[in-house]
Amino acid sequence: MTRRLQLVCASANPDKVAEIAAIVGDVVDLLPRPIGVPDVVEDADTLEGNARLKAIALVRATGRPAVADDTGLEVAALDGRPGVYAARYAGEHASYADNRAKLLGELAGTAPADRTARFRTVALVHWPDGREIVAEGTCEGTIAASELGERGFGYDPVFVPADSDGTRTMAELSDEEKDRISHRGRAVREAAVWLPSR
Repeated sequence: MTRRLQLVCASANPDKVAEIAAIVGDVVDLLPRPIGVPDVVEDADTLEGNARLKAIALVRATGRPAVADDTGLEVAALDGRPGVYAARYAGEHASYADNRAKLLGELAGTAPADRTARFRTVALVHWPDGREIVAEGTCEGTIAASELGERGFGYDPVFVPADSDGTRTMAELSDEEKDRISHRGRAVREAAVWLPSR
């Protein structure tokens, strides 16, 4: 019997870990980030760069292949902001609610037709010998006028995905619905296609 590939998950965000585990659980054994591994300074100016920083840090700490991702929210009316800075849009130690409040404040008065946005995720798997898989996933949609829904995390309560029914935010979708259409789901599934051959 072939031993399943084991990947260390670079993320310390339990919400992200749960999403990734639900997607790749049939392909690999996802190992948690070890306690004691310090946070990685995500100072790259691209999503791929930040994902690579995190994956390499975990490979060095564990000696095992690692998977990492980074996500940005690109809002057309804000010239692509917050982009790669989505997680700290309202400041270095901002909460999810802080970031959403800043986004909605900046879009106040913007017509519904001009509130288009997309989530973009880069998923990256890095091996100790330097091999990599890099995959990207996007989810197009719009920014709602106010927060709706209790599920999800981050910007989910204000993002209405076009690939759903076009009326509910990500935070109003079931886990299965979200995984099927989400940017992270698409990126991780694309990466997972290549895993068995590596």
